[in-house]
Amino acid sequence: MNVQAKPTLSPELLKRFAAIVGDKFAITDPQVQHSYLVELRDLYQGRSPLVLRPGSVEDVAAILKLANETRTAVVPQGGNTGLVGGQIPFNGEIVISLTRLDKIREVDAVSNTITVEAGVTLQRTREAAAKADRLYPQLLPSEGTCTIGGNLSTNAGGVAAVAHGIARSHALGLEVVLADGRVLHDLNKLKKNNTGYDLRNLFIGAEGTLGIITAAVLRLVPRPRSVETAYVGVPSPQAALGLLKLAEERTAGGVTSFELIARVGIEAAIKHVPGVRDPLGKAYDWYVLMELSSQANEGLHEIMEDILAAGVEDGIVLDATIAASLDQAKAFWFIRENFAEVQRKLGASIKHDISVPVAAVPQFIAEANAAVVKLIPGSIPLPFGHAGDGNIHYNLTQPPGADKDAFLARWQDVNAVVFEIVARLGGSISAEHGVGVMKRDQLPKFKDPVALDLMRTLKRALDPNNILNPGKVI
Repeated sequence: MNVQAKPTLSPELLKRFAAIVGDKFAITDPQVQHSYLVELRDLYQGRSPLVLRPGSVEDVAAILKLANETRTAVVPQGGNTGLVGGQIPFNGEIVISLTRLDKIREVDAVSNTITVEAGVTLQRTREAAAKADRLYPQLLPSEGTCTIGGNLSTNAGGVAAVAHGIARSHALGLEVVLADGRVLHDLNKLKKNNTGYDLRNLFIGAEGTLGIITAAVLRLVPRPRSVETAYVGVPSPQAALGLLKLAEERTAGGVTSFELIARVGIEAAIKHVPGVRDPLGKAYDWYVLMELSSQANEGLHEIMEDILAAGVEDGIVLDATIAASLDQAKAFWFIRENFAEVQRKLGASIKHDISVPVAAVPQFIAEANAAVVKLIPGSIPLPFGHAGDGNIHYNLTQPPGADKDAFLARWQDVNAVVFEIVARLGGSISAEHGVGVMKRDQLPKFKDPVALDLMRTLKRALDPNNILNPGKVI
């Protein structure tokens, strides 16, 4: 077992930590600390005697060296957009906010790389790439707030993963501060580097439990010369997969987003989000928001039309509209991006971020819908998400008029029935949000025991004093 970090900190020790970053960047005022202690959905709230805002990798190294020597627990944090509680200090740990590490160190358009510090937001990264006529292909609704360090630490996904993969796919090299304050310098741009263990991947998705990522070299791709976006009414999730297969065959990698949306989500957005309009003239049970990209300047619109026409002929497309302008495409995406806000308007929601093999998406939705409604009669399933890569955000809204607290008290009961279906279909209980504390206790039920044992071995080896984000993941 790991040695537990100290639960309380003396004023003298806190002063030593504050001196590393300077009083200006050592936050003790509870009101100023608030934004670092409460997550986006107000589901998790923490406490901390000190929030540190280091401005360099040397600062982070000094903090961890002192923390390790004194066995002081720390919680690293990026933009605080995580959804599973991994960035929250539940037991009075010191928070290390990486947002001041915000330099874009280099954009190399020839090597197709960008080197950024952990506190750079996803939006700034994408904008810097665009200035060099390149694309950083990760895209999340929280791009203006979430940071690269957080994206990599949680192995974040997004709407473009069907074509470009998730965060792990984009990182070529990392700079990481280890628990004892040593710095791993592995900021290489190489696509081929066969010199032993791939240490980089230990830290991606580890949620700050093995080390703190302070910078990364990220892979860029050429910017597409044309993009087409369509809203499509389909009769079923199975039909949606038929459309995906058709689009992939006719574009050879050109499907860059493929989002499946239930009608209940569209109706909620129309009702509760100002400016949202029904994307099609008639209501359908299911929709697909599909985006195609190409390096060709012309011809993509015709390809999109041909795909949709073939879908109509095959009976898998009921209706569709192609965005006639960039503004209309943004309006299409606006509906999808507001689903988190919409769910708050509908009442309490029990949320899941799962993945199954793409072919199993229809079966999962059908079985999960039946199981949760049987468990909680009157509850409203709201499945949506990245059907192109098998990642479904499976959310369940409380029955109209039901007691919110009583409904949320059934969270684990709902987990049990949903996760059983996921496991039986060969899926994962966490697709892109991570484990944090939300799914930590579920992990032993669904993770291979040998894999879990190896994870614990790595934790003991890299963080023997258990100072890095203790109580998260494992």
